[in-house]
Amino acid sequence: MNGTTRTTDPAPTLRLQAPAPGWSIEADVVVVGSGVAGLTAALRCAAAGRRTVVVTKARLDDGSTRWAQGGVAAALGEGDTPEQHLEDTLVAGAGLCDEAAVRALVTEGPGAVRRLIATGARFDTAPGTDEIALGREGGHHRRRIAHAGGDATGAEISRALVDAVRSQGLRTIENALVLDLLTDAEGRTAGVTLHVMGQGQHDGVGAVHAPAVVLATGGMGQVFAATTNPAVSTGDGVALALRAGAEVSDLEFVQFHPTVLYLGPDAEGQQPLISEAVRGEGAHLVDADGVRFMIGQHELAELAPRDIVAKAILRRAQEQGAEHMYLDARHFGATLWEQRFPTILAACRAHGIDPVTEPVPVAPAAHYASGGVRTDLSGRTTVPGLYACGEVACTGVHGANRLASNSLLEGLVFAERIADDITAAPVRRPGPVVEPTAAPVPLLAPEARPVIQRIMTAGAGVLRSAASLSEAATELARLLRDAADPSPSHGPEAAPAPSDGPKPAEPGVEAWEATNLLLVSRVLVSSALRREETRGCHWREDHADRDDTAWQRHFLVTHRPPHTLHSRTTDTAAFPAATAAPAPETEPNQ
Repeated sequence: MNGTTRTTDPAPTLRLQAPAPGWSIEADVVVVGSGVAGLTAALRCAAAGRRTVVVTKARLDDGSTRWAQGGVAAALGEGDTPEQHLEDTLVAGAGLCDEAAVRALVTEGPGAVRRLIATGARFDTAPGTDEIALGREGGHHRRRIAHAGGDATGAEISRALVDAVRSQGLRTIENALVLDLLTDAEGRTAGVTLHVMGQGQHDGVGAVHAPAVVLATGGMGQVFAATTNPAVSTGDGVALALRAGAEVSDLEFVQFHPTVLYLGPDAEGQQPLISEAVRGEGAHLVDADGVRFMIGQHELAELAPRDIVAKAILRRAQEQGAEHMYLDARHFGATLWEQRFPTILAACRAHGIDPVTEPVPVAPAAHYASGGVRTDLSGRTTVPGLYACGEVACTGVHGANRLASNSLLEGLVFAERIADDITAAPVRRPGPVVEPTAAPVPLLAPEARPVIQRIMTAGAGVLRSAASLSEAATELARLLRDAADPSPSHGPEAAPAPSDGPKPAEPGVEAWEATNLLLVSRVLVSSALRREETRGCHWREDHADRDDTAWQRHFLVTHRPPHTLHSRTTDTAAFPAATAAPAPETEPNQ
């Protein structure tokens, strides 16, 4: 995919309803997001002499990276090879990985980890040595997971990268929600608009003008009621890319982490994660009777790929009329828990559960988006000058199901590739910004957020069917219709709006977030409804089998004014190399 030329006219763009920018700054590169992907890209661009600005929604260290417990997967151990890592990744991806992308990941991964260490990250070492201590997680046939602080790998990586950003004096704008992409008359990237919350050098809506924008905004777990994602993970980057005319892919493949601390049937928001590394050290999944139900389910038992474990937990719960299963690691003893998993131990005890003396109640919850903004091997999207890396991107690495601890590595490897691509060419000065002719996207009121989450949890969660997805699509369409026309009636044939549905909205952070959640939810449901098979972390109760003949391919989705979704399919599991989407092969999905 060529991110520097376009063979067709620019796709029409949409913008959120927002005040005009009241301030602006100039840069060569603007990086949106401050996790491992964003800060790695920013540091490398700045080191090459590019004026780089980092925009982040909260504080620099407040994204998803710092919540990562397990570690970074790379072929660093004796006897391990990139080829073995590639094989495990392809198996977990259930036939939908782009092999070229995976090969780039596993071959460049060890070097990327060593460069991260050179930046200042400190990984745990084997006792009495300087060698990195390597653990094992689900889907891996080797011990290849580097961790830090026992179960605080993400926090350590975030610390090291944030320290490097601050020591090098990179310009940062914190507490800023990115709104939309700016483009010139040729459809090329010209910067972003953003809204800065709270005190600082800037306040309110402004703009960063730059010829290169790197989206590293993380995930979209907040489309579901229960998730391991922080509250800021509202799909902002994917929504921005869709409004800018970029292609997104594989949004139906949402990984539900199998072992999330169960806090009751009404628990909502961010839930405590029980890392896969706990199972890697020998914890067992058991039912209320203490029976290990993963034995015989898969050759790796509790360390099977996450989709298999999550499905096994739900099946056993359904069979027994239970709401959760248990993770039993009492045999670890207090010392191992305190030294290897101090963060998890503290989280469990804070909720009245002591893993040292009792099994931990666990259930699947939304964890990671395997899909996102489609990119090539250099991180370029179908909009010239717009790049994406990390969870917001769909590089083809994860396929239908991410292999444990590949996410941090993907952020490292593809952020470096993006920086190399940006800095290999002379700085381009963007042309004048062209304002879109389409009306602004209808805003949802903040009250719509929990409504969307309930719709998505019921209709597009771990278990899906044509009936559940169709109902979700209908309810999401109703929310969109209500936002577009908030009057009490939309005509005699219109279904009544839910009593707790959205009210007329005013521009603001909560309304923008709800609007982003609606857009990414519509794409997810549309793709999940169309994919009539079970593959990876997409589980259709009415299509229980994997169908490689019909569905070993990706959906490439674009959003066109006023609010239609167009979808086409690839011919194979590999991503095509087109610069812009041709005419859609399917009818618009309203």
